[in-house]
Amino acid sequence: MDISNTMRGRVLVEALPYIQKYSNKIIVIKYGGNAMINEDIKNAVMGDIALLSLIGIKVVLVHGGGPEINEMLGKIGKKSEFVDGLRVTDKETADIVQMVLAGKVNKSLVALLGTLGCKAIGLCGADGGLITAEPKSEKLGYVGEITGINPQPILDLLEAGYIPVVSTTGYDKDGNVYNINADTAASKIAGVLKAESFISMTDIAGILRDKDKPETLIPKIYVSDIPQLVNEGIISGGMIPKIECCREAIRMGVKKVFIIDGRIPHSLLIETLTDEGLGTMFVQG
Repeated sequence: MDISNTMRGRVLVEALPYIQKYSNKIIVIKYGGNAMINEDIKNAVMGDIALLSLIGIKVVLVHGGGPEINEMLGKIGKKSEFVDGLRVTDKETADIVQMVLAGKVNKSLVALLGTLGCKAIGLCGADGGLITAEPKSEKLGYVGEITGINPQPILDLLEAGYIPVVSTTGYDKDGNVYNINADTAASKIAGVLKAESFISMTDIAGILRDKDKPETLIPKIYVSDIPQLVNEGIISGGMIPKIECCREAIRMGVKKVFIIDGRIPHSLLIETLTDEGLGTMFVQG
């Protein structure tokens, strides 16, 4: 047997206990950033999700779509304004967000998973009352604060053997559409489902002690250490709300939360099914 076959065998043997551990368990994956833009990486991510599903893991995919929304708004000559990292959303923009996220992006991911032999069904916040919301603040317009997550539509699809693909739009009792932050929605969905793990795919390697040195990756963080890391400036800027989402998921009962670099091909499989991993893991403590 040549070395490449030996290595393949080792990888498969190493993966076995993880396959057994996650079998029939729920994993929530938040998908966005450059991993959605690059077609090769997108295909690799969907291939990873297909494999995880086919080996008996119950995968829930929650996605954003900021670049696609920007592209559509640009086509109609509508300029985006951001306050504290959130897109100011008027009624017209909310309709475009719904069209792009629940339509174009969601259905393209469902179709891609279908070509890989998986059964997938797209959901948005309106489906089965999945995500209810109210205005986050008057100045942000139709940016939503989540008021409730109804997990039943997701659970029903998982029970029937489907991969739920969730676009993060929310709705109120009057049928108004709200733009919901994908990290926030994914973490709350993971929490309500009491998922075995929540994996957030980002455009960074994980949490670094020195942002300019990849070798300073912190592989494991206890949630009780987060305030100190913020005080030290190790967690700062746009990472703070992402980390708050990780902490919220743990608080709600998710066992492990991971931040991984979605730009690395097959990062999902490396993090989920190997001893090595490659991002930062958050755990209770």
